This record gives sequence, C-alpha cells and structure tokens, in this order.
Amino acid sequence: MVKLSGRAIAGPDEYGFSAAALDHLASEVVSVRRLGVQVAVVVGGGNVFRGNRSDAWGIDRVEADNIGMLGTVINSLLLRGRLTALGEPDVRVMTAVPIDAVAEPYIRLRAMHHLEKGAVVVLAAGIGQPFVTTDYPSVQRAIEVDADALLVAKHGVDGVYDSDPHKHPEALRFRKLTYAHVLEQGLAVMDQSAFILARDHKLPMHVFDIEQSGVMAAICRGERRGTYIGPDVERSAHAFDRR
Repeated sequence: MVKLSGRAIAGPDEYGFSAAALDHLASEVVSVRRLGVQVAVVVGGGNVFRGNRSDAWGIDRVEADNIGMLGTVINSLLLRGRLTALGEPDVRVMTAVPIDAVAEPYIRLRAMHHLEKGAVVVLAAGIGQPFVTTDYPSVQRAIEVDADALLVAKHGVDGVYDSDPHKHPEALRFRKLTYAHVLEQGLAVMDQSAFILARDHKLPMHVFDIEQSGVMAAICRGERRGTYIGPDVERSAHAFDRR
C-alpha cells in the first residue's frame, strides 16, 4: 500500500496540479508493478482543498471535508489516466463515496480480487467520513487488504528525523524506529490515530521522499531507504548507526 499526498501531485506549488509531478508518481508506481508487486494507492486531496481551512473560507468543516474527499477523486482519476498512458492495462479507482459514473465503490473483497489479478487499485475519498485525513484510510485499507507494508510518501524529506531538518540542519535521520519511540517523542510520521492503528496491527511502514526516483522499487527490493518502522524493530537507530 502506498500513501500519496495531494501535495505530491502539485509539484513545486502548494495547490493545483503538475503534469511533471503526476508523470513522476505514475512512473514510480509502474516501476513497482514491474517487480511483480501488487500495488494499491491511497491518494490525498490537499492540492485541491483542505478541510482544515474551512474557517478561512467561512464554511462548515463537514462540508469542507466533503470537498476535500472529492479532491481525492480528481487526483485518483488523474493518476489512473497517467498510469494507463504509461501502459498499465488494468487500473481501478475505488471510492468510499459512491460515484458510479467514474469509479467503483470500495468493497474490500473486490479490491483484493483486483490486486490478485494484477490490477493497480487507487483508493479515493478516504473512508467517506469527515474529520479524518488520508493517513487513517491508508493504514485501515492496508490492514483490510492484508498488505505486507505501507509506503508513506513524504514531500521534500527522506525519512523521519529527530527534529525538523528544514529548521535544524543538524537534525539526524532515523534508519529504523520502534512504534513506541515515535509515540513517546511525538515524531512526525502521520496522524497519531492512524499510527496507533498501525502499531496495534503490527503494520510495517517505510517513510521516504517521493521526489527521489526509484525509491519505491528499491524499498520493494529490500534496500534500506528512508526510515523503517515495524514490529521487528527492537530499538531505534539513526542512519549512521550500523550496529
């Protein structure tokens, strides 16, 4: 399972769409599929609209979140279009909010069947409920379809650091982390509710920079990229710690 933010589709801008960024994302997914790996993708919608900005727009938060969910559908259709153009023969967009004219409704067993048949499954509209970012659906869907791991794509940062690397040049990247360390230190991985769900179900996670070419395929080949968080980690270690 891959978690992509809407921000990744915006490219260098905070909002909107970038053809180059979309092509890069689709190419990364294709490179993983060519390894024979089953791929599902949860796509965010922050490049279209963020529900947490409802006050600035003077609208109700629930309404704003509904708009944000529709934004994830737009991004999912764009990703499907580009994946198809790159030669992926079967790409299914499934939504938690029924939009039958352009996508299938999300049904767990149907999604698993598509994956088993070799389709790329793009999951839109989160879980169909307000007040939930796409972090939580990415974990929930990964558990539901029995994914081996969740690849958490970040924008402009190549893993989890002990402090903000954009503000603190001396910040150190973690090579691996325990679930407990992330929670105790309040490290920026994802929403806490989503992370706790991952911990409770022992879902392995790889946090990486989506802007780096070939990184998703490298992770799937077993290479150490970014930061790994999983049930088999006994203690956290920074990238320079090779013990």
